[in-house]
Amino acid sequence: MRIGELSRRTGVSVPTVKYYVREGLLPAGRLSSPNQASYDESHERRLRLIRALLEVGGLSVAAIREVLDAVDDDDRPVHKVLGEAADRLAPRHAGEPDAELEATRVAVAEFIGERGWRANTDSPQAEALAAALAALRRVGHAAYVELLDDYADAAERVAAADLAYVARNAKREDLVESAVIGTVLGDAVFASLRRLAHVDASARAYGDRTGIGARGGEDGEDGDASGPGAAAG
Repeated sequence: MRIGELSRRTGVSVPTVKYYVREGLLPAGRLSSPNQASYDESHERRLRLIRALLEVGGLSVAAIREVLDAVDDDDRPVHKVLGEAADRLAPRHAGEPDAELEATRVAVAEFIGERGWRANTDSPQAEALAAALAALRRVGHAAYVELLDDYADAAERVAAADLAYVARNAKREDLVESAVIGTVLGDAVFASLRRLAHVDASARAYGDRTGIGARGGEDGEDGDASGPGAAAG
């Protein structure tokens, strides 16, 4: 296909396609004449992956290049390829280190060891957890750490489901795209489910049990958006 058709099929503008080629993210097309190049389905697939990493994953062009280099390295194990993407999706702590952060870094390292997780204690994911726990300490909720095992149990189940979904794909590009999409959109799905569960748990604990359910609940009424469950959500 010509570059115009590639642009139409992927939703990526022609100048952006050319930019990706210049930056080494997308292989150059095959020259069919001195000023014409043709592209195929592999270019379309790569463009869709770039869009997923950029628009859904929120990665920078430089980070995408590193991920794609890992994808194209056939000698690199799939675990390492997925790690390249996962490391770049983890939120970064922007604040200055303080006593709370240093303490939670130690606690997170110990927690990872106690769980028997095969994860680096200095990974971006571990640092993000330490930063979150440090923030809880600063606002007077250090006891939240008591919930970590419950959270970890749930996280293990979710991770197993995520990897089962990713494992359906045979191609390396499919694996990475599934991991990125599953991580970013999966986080959004899980956060929404958690908030819905909060509403339900709050209604059961503190509500009057009338109007349960958003539409056609227990009593056939709409849920009470002003009740305590709404505040929990």
